[in-house]
Amino acid sequence: MTSQLWFAIFDFLGIAVFAASGTLLAHRKQLDGFGVLVLASLTAIGGGTLRDILLDVPVFWIQDNSVFYTIATAAAITVIVLRLYGDLPKRVLLSADALGLAFFVIVGTQKALDVGVSYLIAVIMGTFTGVAGGMLRDVLVQDTPMILKQELYATVCILGSAAYIALQMMGLGQLFAMALSMSFIFCLRMAAIYWHWGLPVFGDRDPYRVKK
Repeated sequence: MTSQLWFAIFDFLGIAVFAASGTLLAHRKQLDGFGVLVLASLTAIGGGTLRDILLDVPVFWIQDNSVFYTIATAAAITVIVLRLYGDLPKRVLLSADALGLAFFVIVGTQKALDVGVSYLIAVIMGTFTGVAGGMLRDVLVQDTPMILKQELYATVCILGSAAYIALQMMGLGQLFAMALSMSFIFCLRMAAIYWHWGLPVFGDRDPYRVKK
């Protein structure tokens, strides 16, 4: 198979996994069927929509309605699994989100490169593609977005996107660069969740408090 075909496969896998992630959260929040579809769709297409608007290119799901068939199928399968096995552990939601992140960051980065933007903008677009849908999902259900939690999230996207570009600059084939970068993003994100890796945070000192 060609790199373009694999690229399309990864794109739809990302849509499916993020739709499943949105469905899992909708189940935890006890939303109705319409709420499930809204949350699944927002998670799956939110980041890509923002990317395409910023890049001033046609929004991908307007040109390809099969995106919504993929979302509906992924949501339906997730609902069936939940009906059969009951509520799944939170780590399943986090794992699905990490997998979707891996797919979407690299797909978003490559789509930006195809438009002809600089490497810096491509990294930013890849990060937007990965985080924006999940951020909108969490805000809609009044959860703290994962991007604002202590474990590495956006940093993982930036590093993975940059690694993808660097691997291609070193002469590695596009398909291998995609596979390695996606694996790197997924593994680093899961490690950050498991070992609670994060960037330094501000302490709870009040810098304006007058010492006695």
